[in-house]
Amino acid sequence: MTWGFLWLMLVLKIPIGLLLWLVWWAVHQEADPPVDDSSDDGGTKVRGPHRPQPGLDRSPRRRGPHGDPSPPAPARVRTTVARAREPEQG
Repeated sequence: MTWGFLWLMLVLKIPIGLLLWLVWWAVHQEADPPVDDSSDDGGTKVRGPHRPQPGLDRSPRRRGPHGDPSPPAPARVRTTVARAREPEQG
């Protein structure tokens, strides 16, 4: 018998067995008891439409968490056309 055979036949069956046990446990799990909704509102109370706080600028030009100014435009660079060198005669 080789180690590869033992590895495939014994050790790799452990996760499969654990998966089968987990499925069995989930099937036999009892359902949660019903919750009485009359005593609890179930969350936060929203009293109306959301209104942003005054003074906060939410426009797209705002950058970063503290409203950093936009970066300056890059310097303009004039492009040149390279000319082919004439062969030197010697």
